[in-house]
Amino acid sequence: MATRNDIAAPPAKEGGAAPGRPPADVVSPEAAKKRARLSRRWQRDMRWSPYAFVSPFFVLFLAFGLFPLIYTGWASLHQVELTAPTDMSWVGLRNYTRIFDDEFFWNAAKNTLTIGIISTVPQLMMAMGIAHILNYKLRASTFFRVVMLAPYATSIAAASLVFVLLFGRDYGMINWALHFVGVDAIDWQGDKWPSQIAVSTIIVWRWTGYNALIYLAAMQAIPLDLYESAALDGASRWRQFLHVTLPSLRPTILFTAVVSTIGASQVFGEPLLFDVNKGSSGGAEHQFQTLGLYLYEQGWVNQHLGRASAIAWTMFLILIVIGIVNYVISRRLRASS
Repeated sequence: MATRNDIAAPPAKEGGAAPGRPPADVVSPEAAKKRARLSRRWQRDMRWSPYAFVSPFFVLFLAFGLFPLIYTGWASLHQVELTAPTDMSWVGLRNYTRIFDDEFFWNAAKNTLTIGIISTVPQLMMAMGIAHILNYKLRASTFFRVVMLAPYATSIAAASLVFVLLFGRDYGMINWALHFVGVDAIDWQGDKWPSQIAVSTIIVWRWTGYNALIYLAAMQAIPLDLYESAALDGASRWRQFLHVTLPSLRPTILFTAVVSTIGASQVFGEPLLFDVNKGSSGGAEHQFQTLGLYLYEQGWVNQHLGRASAIAWTMFLILIVIGIVNYVISRRLRASS
């Protein structure tokens, strides 16, 4: 007689689980907890990793950007000297009223404006022309593009030293060349307009190639179909440049104009090193003293940190006005396009 143990177990159905084994979709509690923990970790990683990647910038900005800005604004409302930077006495807006009543401040503001115009306008026009030439298929185009960046990579001190020798009154090469065309020697460092032209020349030489490469990158992004259509309509290269290239470059031109204007308002190294006396006065009669030099003179020569802070904040407000003007113009350009 067959016993209970002798009875064979019924065969498993085809495609089914073997007898005594858990189904494939059943997960143990330990594995479910581990999977949930990994899922939460992955979600936290996806949420907070971008902030961790950009946090070094914000840490550096808070330490070297925002904090000095706030501290400078606070110092501009106090009388504080370089010899005792922790001793502050509240004066309110007196530092601002004093600099606005100072004729040297307005002289520096005028010099900054004229040097900015003399340097920015020729710089951007030359950069546009160079970019237009480099946009054609030229041999060794990479070499020419690298050459365009060479002045930008050159030290300001080295460039200014070379230009001081070029613009020397007695032995400068510029006056030597002008002598052959019947022009008397020009005191490039002592006269107002020649000195500002000389300082602007340094700026133009240093930044033209940089802006040219920006224009070149924007020109290469213009679709070739526009030029082909203009050529089929009989437009010459000059008319193609006027009616195709320039309209397409309006945002880039606005960007370079704003950046160059901001840079011109902060000019410091070129006029400082161009001065034959190597001082911060911008010449014997302050003929090419800029706002940057005026700030340096008040803070580190006259040791009036409170007044220098007020000048810094005044320059900062000027930059804000430039940014607002840029925003308004850019909105109008987008609306008209």
